[in-house]
Amino acid sequence: MRKLSYIPILFAVAGLIPLPTMRAGELKLEPGFKLLFNGKNLDGWQPKGKKDKLDGKTEAFKGRFKVENGMLVIDYVMKGNAYIETQAKFADDVRIKFDFNPGEKCNNDLFLRGTKFDIVVDSKSKELKAVKKGEWNTMDVIVTGDKIEHKINGVTARKSKAKAGASTFVLRAEFGAISIKNIRVKQ
Repeated sequence: MRKLSYIPILFAVAGLIPLPTMRAGELKLEPGFKLLFNGKNLDGWQPKGKKDKLDGKTEAFKGRFKVENGMLVIDYVMKGNAYIETQAKFADDVRIKFDFNPGEKCNNDLFLRGTKFDIVVDSKSKELKAVKKGEWNTMDVIVTGDKIEHKINGVTARKSKAKAGASTFVLRAEFGAISIKNIRVKQ
């Protein structure tokens, strides 16, 4: 009589067998969402405050922002603040989600509707307690009326009031490395 091993089945059922990770571009968009970053180039983006579109380009600010392997990578070797923003402005209710993997000493920012949110690794800030260092995390920025909620991995990090009725979505390279993918919006 042949014995069957149920161990592989138990691991599969328990979810202990790792599943292959999704690459940027393989994301199944949630209903109503559309991509803000295509994972191939900087179409739809521009240097903050300038009308020089970055369409078709794979880097900005001499490599400070680079598109690599479906991700937008902020290079930590390059120094100085640099900003890129969407060409589109967002007003009314809007939701922007993206996945990010912060490097050591990451201190980079995002801006929407006049509010700034710091993504800082090794911060004692309660706002960032849900960030998993060296792993992929999900940021969810939800604007309803004049209220903004930032969630990290499903945990509310901050609730605040919008300071502007409409704005672009801005990423700031300040210090340290971070990789970002699957930037998407729902209006």
